[in-house]
Amino acid sequence: MLIRERRFAEARSRLEAYLASAPATVQVLWLLGGACQELGDSQAAQFAFSRLLALDARWVPARTARAELLAREGHIATAEMELRRALADDPRFTRAGVSLAQILREQGRPTDALAVTTAARSAQPHDPDLAIEHALALQSAGRLDEAVAVLDRAVQQAPQRGDLHHYLALARHARGDHRHAADHARRALAMGWDRAETWGVLARALAASGQLVEAEDAFREGLRRDPDHAPMHEDFARLLWLRHGDLERASVALDEALERNPANASFWAVKAQLCATVGDSAQAYALFARAAALAPDVVSYELAASAAALGTQPRKALDHARSAAAREPSSSRGGLVQALLVAGDYDEASRLLEQARREQPDDQQVLALQSVLWRLQGDARYGSLYDYARCVRAWTLDTPPGWSSLDAYLADLRETLRRMHAFRGHPPDQSLRGGSQTMGDLATHSDPVIRAFFDHAIAGPIVRHIEWLGHGDDPMRRRHGGRGRVHAAWSVLLQPEGFHVDHVHPDGWLSSACYIDLPGTLGSGASEGEGSREGWLRFGAVPLPLASPMGAEHYVRPEPGRLVLFPSYMWHGTVPFRGPHTRLTIAFDVLPA
Repeated sequence: MLIRERRFAEARSRLEAYLASAPATVQVLWLLGGACQELGDSQAAQFAFSRLLALDARWVPARTARAELLAREGHIATAEMELRRALADDPRFTRAGVSLAQILREQGRPTDALAVTTAARSAQPHDPDLAIEHALALQSAGRLDEAVAVLDRAVQQAPQRGDLHHYLALARHARGDHRHAADHARRALAMGWDRAETWGVLARALAASGQLVEAEDAFREGLRRDPDHAPMHEDFARLLWLRHGDLERASVALDEALERNPANASFWAVKAQLCATVGDSAQAYALFARAAALAPDVVSYELAASAAALGTQPRKALDHARSAAAREPSSSRGGLVQALLVAGDYDEASRLLEQARREQPDDQQVLALQSVLWRLQGDARYGSLYDYARCVRAWTLDTPPGWSSLDAYLADLRETLRRMHAFRGHPPDQSLRGGSQTMGDLATHSDPVIRAFFDHAIAGPIVRHIEWLGHGDDPMRRRHGGRGRVHAAWSVLLQPEGFHVDHVHPDGWLSSACYIDLPGTLGSGASEGEGSREGWLRFGAVPLPLASPMGAEHYVRPEPGRLVLFPSYMWHGTVPFRGPHTRLTIAFDVLPA
């Protein structure tokens, strides 16, 4: 009765008094463990569940509860072992399967999580909680269509469960079906699933659909429910910046959160990113350094501070990078190598890069930094990595079925894409300056004109490019498997004077630039230098503040309907252009299929 009335402290006291004068039973220990758990006393709850299991080792709910407590304390391997034993004892106990799959998914093991949920669903095929976790595992594995299908069936079987609509909204948004994502988020809210996260997915879906005023309102509602929800503050500030291009306006809600909670490192990191976006690297560094001091266990803040300090305080940049690498050597290696290259310590950079290439031979950032070192040292291996004649090529798009000519298709694609560019500010974490970028993965968009681009216009050129590359033992051709698949895609609309900062694509194999609409003021290339190459794509310029600056080595002149493909590890950017017109492109990455 006390536990049903949520009087957990009183229930714990009475249960402990009973156990002091009578033999323990599994029922009493189960109730005591639950009461301690509700009171936040993890150690006491674990002790009660352990005593219970000593009496009955096959009490699966207790083993599951103890495993969940162990996982929250970071004892992941022990928790996994306990949950697997619980499932072996009772494969139909849903919570054990859900908890195990969640642990595996959060550890970056979606394949293992899928094996667990698939087996559990064979025993409980209609359980909605298992359906949710199975769908999340599918999403983590990149199988978005299957995740949506699983949740669609679950919603049909239990249409009044708001959490199912919430997770279906997340899955549909990830797949690019923003309109239906917003519909399901609203249904979840109407059914009482009134959570900050649901308002967040509604806001992101509305923003991706171009309903920007409604998206702002949804973000505000989410922050009313959880004023310190850091990811939502980041998304809201990002939307405000993209929509208005005004740092002060983008920071209003974030600054209020910082006043309430100045010890929240994630808020300072978001503010730092906004400062970096408007080019205030000094303030960005100060704020990232503050975030790193407040949360020394978050290595990404140290790395961001290092990157922000590279241009003006290279010694501090190196200190931050070393601090990050001391805690997470593998994930921090790239940041440390950049700081070493700027500091001129090529020997240590070389040792780190050799180790990285052994451990992560396909890491595109590692290859990009290796190219910088080889070029600095005059190493002949640079020429084999940056062989523009054999690695970079432009192709003409194929005309999709349903259009009489490529020009006719480009006209429709141009109109469709321009409607999607409703922003004024450039994305805070991307390479473009002076323009806008579409939200979400364009490759998952359901619009028929955009679908024709991915299903038909670029399909043939990608196949022809991979055939043209041929086979070899260099870092790009070694991964040649005969086919490729689009990994992620987006559209960029550059305004006059806009450009792309030189960068690489860490998650790709091949990357691209496809030209849809171009200003008439593009350079002719009639003379040397970039003065006659306005708006051109360039390769080889390195943005690091090196002692010996590295300029561009190769250029490609854009043309409407032209698709340029190149290795993702190649540094590339664009030359700014003048005039009254804009430059509209689609870019995407390709992975070996």
